[in-house]
Amino acid sequence: MANTTVQPAVNAVHEKKRIRQKWNPILRNWQLYLLISPVVAYYIVFQYLPMYGIQIAFKDFIATKGIWGSPWVGFEHFERFFHSYYFWRLIKNTLGLGLYSLAVGFPVPIILALLMNEVRAEKFKKFVQTITYAPHFLSTVVVVGMMMMFLSPRYGIINHFIGMFGGNPINFLSEPSWFKTLFVMSDVWQTMGWSSIIYLAALAGVDSQLHEAARVDGATRLQRIRHINIPSIMPTIIILFILNIGSIMGIGFEKVLLMQNTLNLETSDIISTYVYRSGIQDAEYSFSAAIGLFNSIINFILLVTVNQISKRMSETSLW
Repeated sequence: MANTTVQPAVNAVHEKKRIRQKWNPILRNWQLYLLISPVVAYYIVFQYLPMYGIQIAFKDFIATKGIWGSPWVGFEHFERFFHSYYFWRLIKNTLGLGLYSLAVGFPVPIILALLMNEVRAEKFKKFVQTITYAPHFLSTVVVVGMMMMFLSPRYGIINHFIGMFGGNPINFLSEPSWFKTLFVMSDVWQTMGWSSIIYLAALAGVDSQLHEAARVDGATRLQRIRHINIPSIMPTIIILFILNIGSIMGIGFEKVLLMQNTLNLETSDIISTYVYRSGIQDAEYSFSAAIGLFNSIINFILLVTVNQISKRMSETSLW
């Protein structure tokens, strides 16, 4: 009789103890959870909740019926895109521009950071940092406007120099073959300084005793860069490379759209601009949502794949 009355009380005590142990770490660090709560709330409200609208990619969206009331059509919009005349051109241009940007734009900030790290004249170093950081603060509209001005076939300074050496003026922004190069090189110019900051921060954490020991052993500056600096910042390089791979097909449409015209459309038409034309100009919301979703899935697959490969080969990964 005594056991039957005591046992529930013991279970209740154990349950309270289990709950207290579960919540203790949270209560003990409540300040940290309070600090991060606005960020979590931001992502929930502005990044995750709007994702319910993805369903219109599988519906024939009718504005008067709303998202929930529009009829389901399955994968009809995806099939339409896959059989579209523009499909392979969009894939080729988007992937080509992404790979070109990665191949040229990714190593430049690393090289710049390694070079600036070796500069001992502080005033010269600050001067170089200032002129390389400054383009980051220019808007895309200003950058494209500068390109149009400098590359003008009649008044542009570039064509002026070409003319001085006897060459014929080139209409760079109307030639399809020049589009990718102009896009990538202007992007490198605008972002290389700002992107090098994270590598400079990583280089600042390299143990100076390693360099002292290497100097004693007679290592040259290039050998110290190759065998000390680069291996030390390799985890940072790998993490940023994975992030860049994850957005290789996520090229923003603003700059491309500003540089785009009917003459260079053959190489400048990418998925982002096609989504803009379909969704905003032609009001085909479901079709454009399906294309955007397809693009995001490809980026997600690339990110996960490269992350897993990096995890197995270098033990450095995002998760």
